Amino acid sequence: MSALAKNYNRRKIAFKKGKGSFLYSTNGKKYLDLVQGIATNALGHSNPYLIKAMHKQAKKVWHTSNAFKILEGERLAKRLTQKTFADYVILQNSGTESVEAAIKVARRYFYSIGKPYKNRIITARGSFHGRTLAAVFASGSKKMTEGFGPKVSGFDSFKFGDHKTLKKLITKKTAAIMIEDCLGEGGCKLIPDFCLKGLRKICNEKKILLIIDAVQSGTGTSGKFFAFEYAKIKPDIAIIAKKLGSGYPIGAVLMNKKAAKGINVAGSHGSTLGGNQIACQVANAVLDQIFKKGFLNNVEKLSKYFRSELNKIKNDYPKIIKEIRGIGLLIGLQLFKDQTKFIKKLEDNQLLTIRAAENTVRILPPLNIKKSEIDLAIKIIRKVCIEYK
Repeated sequence: MSALAKNYNRRKIAFKKGKGSFLYSTNGKKYLDLVQGIATNALGHSNPYLIKAMHKQAKKVWHTSNAFKILEGERLAKRLTQKTFADYVILQNSGTESVEAAIKVARRYFYSIGKPYKNRIITARGSFHGRTLAAVFASGSKKMTEGFGPKVSGFDSFKFGDHKTLKKLITKKTAAIMIEDCLGEGGCKLIPDFCLKGLRKICNEKKILLIIDAVQSGTGTSGKFFAFEYAKIKPDIAIIAKKLGSGYPIGAVLMNKKAAKGINVAGSHGSTLGGNQIACQVANAVLDQIFKKGFLNNVEKLSKYFRSELNKIKNDYPKIIKEIRGIGLLIGLQLFKDQTKFIKKLEDNQLLTIRAAENTVRILPPLNIKKSEIDLAIKIIRKVCIEYK
């Protein structure tokens, strides 16, 4: 009997090793892993370049307090600001911790300009911002908040796509709108470019901040470093994690100069392990690959191919697959049939996927997946559709 708490509904499968896009189970089976730690392993399992970077740093120093200068973190922050909209970066340990920090940044900004009453954050229902208390109440999901009262105040939510309610929610107490540019857990729903442009315009007009949670969609997943780049907008704050460490725990809050005004004060925020040497060295190694010439163009090319092949299956089996969702290599298959049964059938054929809301199956390959591996996934998905009853 496991001594681990039962807060996860774990599948009865365990793995002894992984390599690239594949996992090898303890019972000797080889699986094509299109979960990748839930959109986390940017470069697949056991990437040699990342292993080398981690080992090199481990022989030097693992961790020091942020009371001292951390050179690896300085380099990481500089690279992130050089390649994005941001002027400053806060390094954290995870996505949800970075969400918490982003909320603090937004509130602290208005505090710093003499408007501490502007502290409420507007979010979309069905979004996912992590599992800490503030993050679950920001998302507003009954399933995630049940039993964790009293409610963490300071959040107002609107139904996805309900622009009228969104505008009505903005008051003199509003500090920011926080949104995922593609709702991963929420069913891989992509916010259209014109909506992102509209949100940026509203925030400008109301003089509030725009926070984009790019934990699942960011760090190259879309074929650009940020998915919102396709809309040609710039948020005030963006949140990344997951792929930034390709499986090693790290998160980051990216901010423009304006948003960073309040938090750029010593003692305003901290993290014991955030931005430690090993995490930053691994993240820098991830960026070495993602920023390599042609890498993101190849992600975009592979995602277009994957989606075109999935659309062929959808057209052949319109009573099974309702819609192909998401952006880049954050792919959702919204089904007419039961998602749990479909995911199990894929697993029986040695293809790993994971659920999302609205009866959606998430397909989350590494960014360096091979075309032949996409072809294998397509072959298995088509086989399951043929056999589905």
